[in-house]
Amino acid sequence: MVHIWNDPSEVPEDFGPSVVTIGNFDGVHRGHQEVLAHLLSTAAQRGNRSVVVTFDPHPAQVHRPESAPELLMGLQDKLDALAGTGVDAVLVMKYNLDLAAMTPEEFARGVLVDGLRAAHVVVGHDLRFGAGNSGDVVTMQELGTVLGFGVTVVNEYGAGGAPLEDDGGSWHDGDNGRRCSSTWVREALAEGDVATATAVLGRPHRMRGEVVHGAARGRALGFPTANLSHDATGYVPADGIYAGWLIDATGVRWPAAISVGSNPTFDGVSRQVEAHVIDRPEEAVEAFDLYGQTVVVEFTARLRGMVAYRGPEALVEQMRLDVVQARDILCGEGAK
Repeated sequence: MVHIWNDPSEVPEDFGPSVVTIGNFDGVHRGHQEVLAHLLSTAAQRGNRSVVVTFDPHPAQVHRPESAPELLMGLQDKLDALAGTGVDAVLVMKYNLDLAAMTPEEFARGVLVDGLRAAHVVVGHDLRFGAGNSGDVVTMQELGTVLGFGVTVVNEYGAGGAPLEDDGGSWHDGDNGRRCSSTWVREALAEGDVATATAVLGRPHRMRGEVVHGAARGRALGFPTANLSHDATGYVPADGIYAGWLIDATGVRWPAAISVGSNPTFDGVSRQVEAHVIDRPEEAVEAFDLYGQTVVVEFTARLRGMVAYRGPEALVEQMRLDVVQARDILCGEGAK
C-alpha cells in the first residue's frame, strides 16, 4: 500500500530513513520513470523507504496561470501512475506562494530531512527548487554535504534521443535527439498523434471524468455514448475519432470508439469527449447505467479527423466503419 501525505507533518515519526525524489511528474512519462527506477533501486540497495515529493497545483498554475500548460493528467491519475511504479509513499505538497518563498536550504531541511528523514536524494539533471528556482543539482549536492544526505543525479531517458522506434518490443533512441518530456507529449496529443504520446509516456494517454447526459444523438443513431463532463481531467487530444478503452468505476475495461470534438454534421454542438462501447453484451445492459460514475478513457489509435457529413445516414455509415476499424485494432490488444 502506498502512503499518501499532504504535508510533512503527516509523516509518521518512525518513518524512514528514506530515499526521496522531487518533481511535478506531469504525465509520469519515460523520463520520469527513469528517475523513479533509480529511486527504487537506490532505496532497495540501502534498505530504505522510497518517497516521491510532488506538488498540487502545478507551480505554473500559481505563478503564470494565464500561460500555464494544460496538464497531461489529473492528480488521481498521477498518484495511480506513481503507485504503479512501486514507491512506498508520495508527499503531495500544496503549492502556494508560501511554499514558493522557501529557500533551497529551508526546503531541504524542513521537507527532506526533518519531514522525510532523507538519507539519499535522487533527482533529474534539470532539477530546480527553492525560491525563484534558485536551487539546482549543485545546490542539492552542497546541501546534502551539510545536512547529511547523499545525492544521485539521473540523466533522464531519451537525453540523447527519442523513444520512437520499437526494436523487438523495447523502445530505443531515435535519430532526432529529443529527450522525453511532458511538452513533447502535449505536442503529440495536440496533433492527434496518440502513438507518439504512448511511446513517450510508456502507456496510453488517458482522461478521467464523470459521465454526464448529452444530446442523446448517438443513442438515436444506434451508437450510444458515455459523455465526459467538461471538467474531466487529462489533456484533450485533437478533434477526431479514436480507438481505445473505457474503464468503468469497477475497473472493467471495455473496447470503445472515442469521439473528440464538436460534431460538425449537427449545428450547435459544443466540443466534447464521448466513448461508444463496442459490442456491449445484452446481459451487461445494467452495467452501462454509467451516468454519475467516474470513468477513464484511454486513447490507443487515431482513426480519422472530424468530418462534416451531408446528413445522419452518411454519418451512421461512417460510424459503422469506425467501429469495425476500432474493433480490429483493439481485438489484438485484449482487455489488458
